Amino acid sequence: MARISRLMLKSEEGIYHVMSRTALDGFVLGDVEKDYLFGLIKRFSGIFFSEIFGYCIMGNHFHLLVKMEAPKGSNRLLTA
Repeated sequence: MARISRLMLKSEEGIYHVMSRTALDGFVLGDVEKDYLFGLIKRFSGIFFSEIFGYCIMGNHFHLLVKMEAPKGSNRLLTA
């Protein structure tokens, strides 16, 4: 059963535990895929006003500890 989504604070910075798991059987992430995913995480953290405090990439899922920051020159986070 899926977990209920948690709210993201729109008016202040927050720290979040992010986790994603594959729907495929087995361990689908090899060393090349893990390196590629790590590169994406680094690149997107700069684009989306976030700082990665920690991460763990395994064969079938990953965990991130992410601080969401307000955009420079603004006191609010972007809203979707």
